[in-house]
Amino acid sequence: MERSQIIEKLFDIVCNGLDLDADEISLDADLREDFDADSLDMVDLIMDVEDEFGVEVPDEILDKLVTVKDVVDYIEENM
Repeated sequence: MERSQIIEKLFDIVCNGLDLDADEISLDADLREDFDADSLDMVDLIMDVEDEFGVEVPDEILDKLVTVKDVVDYIEENM
């Protein structure tokens, strides 16, 4: 899967999971700070990412996934 496809699908997941419009999201956006995602929101998002992309995100990695780009990079490295 190409990076642009990963980004597009991830933006959809973030939009749906956090009730945002696509134009509110950028790769540099901080999921917790910019979108007020709490720990439950993050767990839900990561579960959706795991389902969509077939990757496993260990709990210890979750805190390292700060920006949307961090999640894209993780998906690319682990697909």
